[in-house]
Amino acid sequence: MKFALCNEVLKELPFPEQCRAAAALGYDALEVAPFTLATDPMNLGDAQAREFGRIAHEHGLEISGLHWLLVAPAGLSIVSREAALRQRSTAVMQRLVELCALMGGRYLVHGSPKQRSVPPGETRTTALERARECLAAAARTAQQCGVIYCIEPLSIAETDLLNTVEEAVELVRAVDSPAFRTMIDCSAAGQMEREDIPALMRRWMPTGHIAHVQVNDPNRRGPGQGHMRFAPILAALEEMKSAGHYEGIVAVEPFDYVPDGMGSAARAIGYLRGLEEASGHA
Repeated sequence: MKFALCNEVLKELPFPEQCRAAAALGYDALEVAPFTLATDPMNLGDAQAREFGRIAHEHGLEISGLHWLLVAPAGLSIVSREAALRQRSTAVMQRLVELCALMGGRYLVHGSPKQRSVPPGETRTTALERARECLAAAARTAQQCGVIYCIEPLSIAETDLLNTVEEAVELVRAVDSPAFRTMIDCSAAGQMEREDIPALMRRWMPTGHIAHVQVNDPNRRGPGQGHMRFAPILAALEEMKSAGHYEGIVAVEPFDYVPDGMGSAARAIGYLRGLEEASGHA
């Protein structure tokens, strides 16, 4: 299994140092949050994007994809009643798709809970339709660029729109684009889903709608730092890979860094590689 580290874990370091550290710890890739690369990612040019990909490659890594997409610039929304704001947000999403492809990435993860939560006084149905239009436009650009755009189900504590894989799959089917899929975030799924993560994977991955997996505990720390058992999760992933139902990388995405960013990153990859070795898949 290939593992990526979500780079905001090491965001205090310059990008080349993030790459050096992640490679030294044993990661295969970085999953990049655009706000860590520039105060306003829209100011990044094509040459700069390619340079980030080159730097990662120089350190023996790839940039697998992008996530935390709408943190910057500030004030974006895909559900606002203001059409101009939705159009601006869509333009940002489309540019991030281009930047992802230029960096060598293969997917984008659209979480961004605040930018998709149902506005006060609006209905969920209205918000979902506005979100669908924006996401469909991003999917069209993703198809042109040869990458996958994923909508991320998140917990109700973060957003009131799209909280389960089943809800996300309904949207994926409505958009009906080969470049638009969903994914499984173990922390959110552990809080929201009726079944455990291995069962969730075995149910949805054969449909082809799941393009990515992020591993983290429902307590928002890294894998191995909470009560969720990841050995069965990795076993299900290996089963799905062997059956041809999952081709993606697995990204480590803690939010609560214990004891710190570097320590959390080191603890996670050591734990995951240890589980692989114990299972015979190392």
